[in-house]
Parts: sequence; structure tokens; C-alpha cells
Amino acid sequence: MRRVALISGGLTLVAGQAFAHASEQGFVLLLPTDIYSAAGMAVVALTVILLAVLPSWVATRLFHPFAIIPRPDIALHHVTSCLSALLVAFLVWRGLTGTHDPLVNPLPLFIWVVWWVAMVSLQGIIGNHWRWTNPWTGPAAVLGRLTGSTALMRYPSVLGYAPGIVIFLGFGGFLLADPAPTDPGRLALVVGGYWYLTLMGVTLFGPRWMVRGEALTILMRAYARVGLLGRLRGRIAVGLWGWQGLTRPQISGGLAVFIILMLGTGSFDGVNETFLWMGFLGINPLEFPGRSAVITQNLVGMLVANLALITVFAACLALGERLAGTRRPTAEAVRLFAPSLLPIALAYHIAHYLTVLLVDGQYVIAWLTDPLNTGADLLGLGDFHVTTGFLNIPATVKLIWLTQAGAVVIGHVIAILLAHAVAVRGHGSNWRAILGQAPLAAFMIGYTFFGLWLLASPRGV
Repeated sequence: MRRVALISGGLTLVAGQAFAHASEQGFVLLLPTDIYSAAGMAVVALTVILLAVLPSWVATRLFHPFAIIPRPDIALHHVTSCLSALLVAFLVWRGLTGTHDPLVNPLPLFIWVVWWVAMVSLQGIIGNHWRWTNPWTGPAAVLGRLTGSTALMRYPSVLGYAPGIVIFLGFGGFLLADPAPTDPGRLALVVGGYWYLTLMGVTLFGPRWMVRGEALTILMRAYARVGLLGRLRGRIAVGLWGWQGLTRPQISGGLAVFIILMLGTGSFDGVNETFLWMGFLGINPLEFPGRSAVITQNLVGMLVANLALITVFAACLALGERLAGTRRPTAEAVRLFAPSLLPIALAYHIAHYLTVLLVDGQYVIAWLTDPLNTGADLLGLGDFHVTTGFLNIPATVKLIWLTQAGAVVIGHVIAILLAHAVAVRGHGSNWRAILGQAPLAAFMIGYTFFGLWLLASPRGV
């Protein structure tokens, strides 16, 4: 009876939620998600066991890249960046002057669906497209050419990634706690203001601001480490997701913290919608009072979740170093192993927003085929109508959930393989690497359960 009640409540919440994160969530309770979750955790655990018995070179060999073609010597990224900036300007203009419906106005559709869901996912799955789609590098190069200078001030090295971390937490707070992050007018002020301030930061401090202080570029560059395609000795190379993390220098402490925050903020983006979180706040999820009623709670929750993740991750690494009998400082271990969290963060991002892409992506297509709302059919789609009917069919809901769960499991498996390759390289022997990685492996197995539980949990937002 309890499960039936949860199903009924979850289905009640499906209707009417614009940009709903997982509108089929109540329906997946009909699926044997406990069996699927156990199978997913078993796959991750089996990966750990296999790494313990296989030769030490196996994990490293799996990430061996293959050069495929010479890297084209065509410098068009400033041109495409300027085009991206023009697109941002157009979207901000439409946000200020167009309809207030976030499912019709192109600004929220492009920011939250095209960029935040699709482009961020493709950055990690395929490779670094941000080099060409970044809307600041081109205009900054034009300004530098006009003024004859690439920077007016020297970026203080003591700041490190601190500005980027603060801005990213502000972005996370806007995404998770702002009362109306999809309101076109409100979003236009945020996007337009941030674009202008970032351009001023690049003008003042040069390109270093982009890779230290601009949070979105830091995020995209971090996910580029996971992509299949990358650059290797002047050629385009391909390898298993995460291979670029083994070919690049060790990251700084600031970037390591930023990567952990990417996972922590993304995870809390799922937690803050669950019945469990609503119950913790004393709110009836079937009578949710609105985002404005939980602003402080969500902001505090996001910060606490990130602090807890940093603490647990560092503690696992410190314990592993003691088990392995090494004296590597915990801060150095965090810098070494933090990139192994990127496949998990990317996998959860993809799984969490899959239904957003499937549902709200249709509104993007509808706008593209008739951008001026004149009845045009530029894409030749005929009588195109947005539908959510596939969320009411058990077969398609099962396929969606298994795709989400599969992404989470694959992300954790790759993370464990990557962490093991790093451990073997750092400890010098397979046995010490296994001992040192044991607490981290247990952490990743537990996080697999957590991620699959989030996917199957009913939502109240």
C-alpha cells in the first residue's frame, strides 16, 4: 500500500512542472529498481575485485590513447567565439523583450537545455568543443587587438581558483535555490550581466582569468579531461573516457576542490527534490509551497553536502595512504585522485537531466522550426507537437531509467579504473595500489548506491 501511495503521489506531481528534472520519477517505482540497483553495485564491486587479481598494467593499458589524425592547423576558434557571443546577445535581447513563457522564449531553452544539459554532456562525452563555443575568448581577442594589450593587470597568483569556486557556488545557488531561474527577464539580467563582467575580467587579467576565475570555463575544461577525443603531441587522439587525465600534469589543490564541488553540487541537485529531503524540512511533498519557501534550506544544504563530500573523500584517501604504508600528504592525494571523480560527476549529470533533454528538448526543436512564431516550418517537421506521452508507457519509462542507471554504473566503473591506474602509478606496485585504493573503492561503491537511489526516488519538486 505504501508503494501504491508513492506511485499515485509521484504521478500527481508529473503534470504542470516546467523544466521538471525527472517527471517519470514516481512511475519508476513500478520497476524492480532494487534489483537493478543491486546489479549496478555488483558490477562496480566486481570491477574492484578484478583489478585486485589482474596484472597492474591492465588499468593503464585500458586508457592508452590512439592518435588518429594530425591536428588541423586552422585557427577559427576566435571567429566561432564571436558568433557565440552574438548568439548570447540575441538570446538576452529575446529574454528581455520576448514572451515570459520559459518554454517558448529561447533564452531559458538555450541556457538550461541546449547549454547546461546538452553542451555540458557533449563536452565530457566527446571532447573540448568549448574552445570554439566559448562566448568570451573571441570578443576578448578583438578588444586586445584594438587596445594593443591582452591584460591590464597581473592576475594575483595567490587567488588561485578561489574566484572560480565562489562563482561556481553562486551558479549552483542560482540553479538550486533561486525562486525563478527559468524566468526569461530574470535570466536575461543574470546571463547578460555575467557575460559582461567576465569580459571585463578577461580584459583586466587576460586569459588567466578564463582558466582561474571563470567558473563555466573551469567546469568545461575539467569535463574535457573525460572526453573521448583530445590532443596528444600535435595529433587528435581517441581513448577510453578519462584517458586525458593520465596524460596531463597533476592538478592544483584549487582545481581539485572545484572538481569535488562539481560532483557535490550535482548530487544535491537531485537530493533537494526528493521526498526524503522534503520530509527532513518538514514539508509535505504533495503540497510543495514553492521554491521561495526553501531558499535558505537549499543553499545551506548545498554547502553542507559539498563540505561533507570533501571531508569523506579526503578521509578515504588519508586512510588509503596509511593502509598502503605511504606518507603522501592528504592534500597531495586529493590533487592526485580528484580527477577520477569526473566520470561520476558527468554520468550523474547525464542521468539526472536525461528527461529534461527528452521533454524540454522538444520545445527547443519547436522554436528552431518556427523562431519568429509565424507558423513557419524551417525544419520540415510538419504538424509537430510536444509530447510527454512516452512517460506514461512502461516500456519507454523502463528504457529511460535503465539508460540513466547504466550511465551511473558506467561512470563509476570508469572512475574506479582511472583511480586504480593513478594508484598504480603513484604507489609503484599493484598490491600497495590496491591497499591504498580500498577506502576510495568502498566510497565509489557506496556512491553508486546513492546515485541509483536518487534515480529511483520519488520527487516532490
